[in-house]
Amino acid sequence: MAARILANLIVMGSGVLARAVVRAYRQALANAAKSGVAQETVQNIRRASKVMTDSEARQILGVTEQSSWEEILKKYDNLFEQNAKNGSFYLQSKVHRAKECLEAVHQKKGQGTPDA
Repeated sequence: MAARILANLIVMGSGVLARAVVRAYRQALANAAKSGVAQETVQNIRRASKVMTDSEARQILGVTEQSSWEEILKKYDNLFEQNAKNGSFYLQSKVHRAKECLEAVHQKKGQGTPDA
């Protein structure tokens, strides 16, 4: 009899706790939507995941701001081939994105890019 009462208390208590957690989560979402925090956070995540800065790209390829486009291409080819043979697809992708980023920077500067 005592075990049955204890089991009922546990089941009822966990039901009450679950409803309270769900209600608190809904309220937190509503508060975030009112203040615009949710949209801003999503936008920041999207921006951060897509944009590579030129300094990050230079660090990945191991070049400086004074490096010529030919030097950048040599580093890119070397790192890309190394990762194609023994490395990971993730690193190979990062190397490729770094080259794309620096290519855009060089085009903006008016230096142009030779055919790659």
